[in-house]
Amino acid sequence: MGQTLSEPVTTKETTSCQNAAVRVGASCMQGWRINMEDAHTQLLTLPGDKDAMFFGVFDGHGESTRPKDGMYTGGAKVAHYASMNLHKKIITQPAYAQNRISEALKGGFLQLDEDMIKDDTMKEELAGTTAITVLVKNSRIYCANVGDSRAVASVRGRVDVLSNDHKPGNEGETRRIIAAGGWVEFNRVNGNLALSRALGDFIFKKNDKKKPEEQIVTAFPDVQERQLSSDFEFIVLACDGIWDVLTNQEVVDFVRARLAQRMEPETICEELMMRCLAPDCQMGGLGCDNMTVCLVCFLHGRPYEDLIRRCAQPCIGGPVPHLNNYDLK
Repeated sequence: MGQTLSEPVTTKETTSCQNAAVRVGASCMQGWRINMEDAHTQLLTLPGDKDAMFFGVFDGHGESTRPKDGMYTGGAKVAHYASMNLHKKIITQPAYAQNRISEALKGGFLQLDEDMIKDDTMKEELAGTTAITVLVKNSRIYCANVGDSRAVASVRGRVDVLSNDHKPGNEGETRRIIAAGGWVEFNRVNGNLALSRALGDFIFKKNDKKKPEEQIVTAFPDVQERQLSSDFEFIVLACDGIWDVLTNQEVVDFVRARLAQRMEPETICEELMMRCLAPDCQMGGLGCDNMTVCLVCFLHGRPYEDLIRRCAQPCIGGPVPHLNNYDLK
């Protein structure tokens, strides 16, 4: 779980932005952890592509600090680097200009990792970060992730899970880990790392007989695509500190109820983190992690009041199936 403080730090860094398509809030909180290792990104336009939006949450791991004056270190350093640069690597992929966005996302993740390995200030990092990202372009949602941060959408109140957690005990992940020369012990990579895909963590990427996507720990993301219909209400991107405490449906219900009460997205993010914060650290670590939440509310060119009205309507049906009408596969 990592070291903890005697009392949680509940000071929050909160931001918001909006355009005709979305209203976005984000917030992060150190909580019980000694250091804050998370970072996040919210961009309503991308460099050279005003018609695309990009959102991401990056959960660093490994001994680290965030600077008051000075340099990031460890997992915080990798998370910050990813938050500043991942979108740039994605949009400069040749596939991006050809509108092969899923391929560009995969290439961008691997390119970022490769660039860090070549960077003298990054290549020796023993730490790493998860990445959960959502790119919206041409009325399509593209969600790419490595690690166990997660994104879920609310589709008329029903949960549509946009990412899969990468845990070492997952059958496919275990096979790759073993094939690359590693092992899984206590559901951890080599008995150490509790997730099986990440940016950084270069100690697990040293098999020169394997491609980057075949390493013990890989930066190769899963990508899911959806058609952005008017039924989509919002997407929640958050680190595992949220999902360890609440289920997907509980998070969607929590957000939807507060949108129906005319609450601002950034305030909902703050309340969600406080809902997940443990009252003490005697709960097996649940609620004791750093927390970051990004809430992307879809306006579909209509007033915010329209989303409020829709979220006040009851949810109909169960979760959206993994393979459903919104998939483009």
